[in-house]
Amino acid sequence: MTASKLSSAPLILVLHGPNLNLLGKREPEIYGHDSLADIDARLQRLIKETSKASLLSFQSNSEGALIDCIHAAPQKGVGFIVINPGGLTHSSVALRDALTGVALPFIEVHLSNIHAREPFRHRSLLADQAVGVIAGLGARGYEFALMWALEYLQRRS
Repeated sequence: MTASKLSSAPLILVLHGPNLNLLGKREPEIYGHDSLADIDARLQRLIKETSKASLLSFQSNSEGALIDCIHAAPQKGVGFIVINPGGLTHSSVALRDALTGVALPFIEVHLSNIHAREPFRHRSLLADQAVGVIAGLGARGYEFALMWALEYLQRRS
C-alpha cells in the first residue's frame, strides 16, 4: 500500500482484485490499454489536484490478501473504499462479508459493462451492499468513483 500524503485528512482505499495487474496486456479490447500503474497514477494526480484527502492503493490476486486489507482499513483511518473486485465479484461471499463487516461505504467499479457480457458476470455479490456501482466506463470509472467518494466524505464531515 502506498499513501499519497500523510495527514489526518480523509483516506480513501482503492482495491484492485485478481488479474487487474495484467491491465493493458490482458484483452485490451475489453479492459482497455491503460495499465494498473496508469490508473493509480491518474487517481493520485486527481486527488492531489482536487482535495486534501489521501489515497491508498492495493492490488492482489489473492482473495485473502484483499480481505486482510479490508479488515485493516478502519485502523488505518480509511473512510471510503473504491473496489474493483474482478472475478471475485461473482463468487466471493467472503469478500462481501469483509466489506459489510468493516461497515465502510464502498463503490464497486468494473472497467467493462458486466451486464453486457457472459451471463455469469451479470450478478454481483457485492452490489446490494455498495453505495454505488460503476460499470462499462473503462478506467474513467475509477475517477468517477473517486470524485463521488470525496463528495460523500465531505458531506459526512
